[in-house]
Amino acid sequence: MARVLTEAQKIEQSLTKRFRKEIWSPFLTAIREYDLIRKGDKIAVCISGGKDSMCLAKLMQMLQKHSDFPFDVCYLVMDPGYTERNRRLIEENAARLDLPVEVFTSQIFDIAYHTDESPCYLCARMRRGALYAEAKKRGCNKIALGHHLNDVIETTLLGMFYASQLQGMMPKLHSQNFEGMELIRPLYKVKEENILRWKDYNQLQFLQCACRFTEQIGESEDGIGDSKRQEIKLLIKELKKTNPDIEQSLFGSLHNVHLETFPGFRKDGKAISFLEQYDQK
Repeated sequence: MARVLTEAQKIEQSLTKRFRKEIWSPFLTAIREYDLIRKGDKIAVCISGGKDSMCLAKLMQMLQKHSDFPFDVCYLVMDPGYTERNRRLIEENAARLDLPVEVFTSQIFDIAYHTDESPCYLCARMRRGALYAEAKKRGCNKIALGHHLNDVIETTLLGMFYASQLQGMMPKLHSQNFEGMELIRPLYKVKEENILRWKDYNQLQFLQCACRFTEQIGESEDGIGDSKRQEIKLLIKELKKTNPDIEQSLFGSLHNVHLETFPGFRKDGKAISFLEQYDQK
């Protein structure tokens, strides 16, 4: 008699079968190529409740079960001030995915909402610091975030268009404020559209960013509001109509930088001009 799978097992199976090429394989490739996980690591997978972090958590859980070397994982959910409905949705989804989440609270939404700084920037910075601290408390040496390939290329374009700089998003980073801690991005090679397809295939409904600021953006007439990232998403979507491979081309360019063709670059915070070595050639 055929084994009856639970809902969580069916969702796992969809990642290794239906979405093997689109999600499971690039997830494993990123871990190998960027050396993201090592024997003995204890990794806090940081779950916001959105599709990306929930997908990452499920992938990490599956990888731990079948890995060739031992490492530990815990699943951290920070409640920065969610409504009761949104917190319940996160907990219900974690149960559906069979993820043993650990929830801790903060008041980050309130602080970010009442600041003169960019609320999204401040919120992201505070959330990361809180996650590092909580992960370290639990004996973790790494935190894993759900940034995907589209986050990487969008961040690069945002820097070019609005900050006059070419700055990427690394697959892993040493923490500057928490000694011995690292940040890793195992979804680095996974496209957002494939995470969306996985979500829809399994009829899952995840949390959107639920702070008051982004709720106001969502109610704007054009659906964009002041979100520059959303503008970049729409631009890439438009470019894909004539160049279906635009995302992969942008991503590949970050791995193929020719510094000798740039008039200037920064290293360790110092600005370096091409003139410094120009006459030495």
